[in-house]
Amino acid sequence: MTSRTYPHIRVSGSPSERGRQYGEQAGDLIRRSIHAYTAVFEFYAGIGWQEACEQADRFIEPIESYEATYLEEMRGTAAGAGVGLNDILALNLRSEIMFAQRAESAGLDATSRDGCSSVAVLPRASKHGHTLLGQNWDWLIHARQTTVVLEAAQDDGPNYVTVVEAGLLAKTGMNAAGLGLVTNTLVSDRDVGEIAVPYHVCLRSLLDASSIVDALARLQRATRSSSANYLLAHADGLAVNVEGTPGNCNSLLLDGPRDGVITHTNHFVSPSFGSLDTGLRLMPDSFFRLQRLTDTVRGAGAELTPDRLQQAFTDHAGHPYGVCSHPDPTVPPIDQAATIASLVMDLNERRLWLSNGNPCETPYRELDLSGLLTDQRP
Repeated sequence: MTSRTYPHIRVSGSPSERGRQYGEQAGDLIRRSIHAYTAVFEFYAGIGWQEACEQADRFIEPIESYEATYLEEMRGTAAGAGVGLNDILALNLRSEIMFAQRAESAGLDATSRDGCSSVAVLPRASKHGHTLLGQNWDWLIHARQTTVVLEAAQDDGPNYVTVVEAGLLAKTGMNAAGLGLVTNTLVSDRDVGEIAVPYHVCLRSLLDASSIVDALARLQRATRSSSANYLLAHADGLAVNVEGTPGNCNSLLLDGPRDGVITHTNHFVSPSFGSLDTGLRLMPDSFFRLQRLTDTVRGAGAELTPDRLQQAFTDHAGHPYGVCSHPDPTVPPIDQAATIASLVMDLNERRLWLSNGNPCETPYRELDLSGLLTDQRP
């Protein structure tokens, strides 16, 4: 059971200033995360931390070409935490380092779990006519000791909040322009560590979007290194699900809501997907979590509320590999995973409810975002 409340990191100013404040406030957690991923990279990819940092160095150019300010943020974070830039880069490349090796492996004998269960609800399917978004984020259990709530007041973009591992740029969250983001790891046979824009840099870019159209354009202009799913929604009542494999805009597959709802887990569902879905072999529970979440949410008719989504995220069918995920004692401790955080967002009211760990055990609390997410739509 998780009893700790994830710390809030509040930053403001320019990219380098925000990064420095982030590193100073989360320095202990960043160093703890480096220690944890030193063992994780050895287990998953068979490489030491120094080699991971050397791999990360090759991604500087594509990140800088895509959006140099994110590299400035990482430099500031490194300086604030008293670690090297390549240390922060390696943390932000943890998906590329881990899953490229798994995709290339002939064995695929471990059950990897960067599993997430996500849902978007459009106004016509919600009780109060609002756009809702939510996710259970499942990951290795060491992340319960390194997760933070990062709140950023920006000089150069909309303010945003994200729940993320210390040192990483962003993960799930929403911004003051009314955009919300949830995400799912995907793995295909095309994930071979291509030197391009990393997954977590793409996530950070989406939280700078001024609209859902801008968000999609940001994905389209990136040559991406990893497969991933991006579920985007906006307070205007728009939503899109984007499955992507490594590559440019031609490797993005778009889908829209059905009956006012979009659900997604950790496998490709687009009929246009033409590669090998190695993620479904790594995370076979994904198929059943999607089935269960879809049935639960769509079965509610037009009565969907934040409370109803919170209830859906406590589902244990398929335990311990349910929507509410718990550690599997039959796998090695370093490979055990669970729900690290559960989030539900009302994009119209800019409200966010967070469970620090399994939502069946830890009650949701509403974050105080007053003043941070004041409407900043252009």
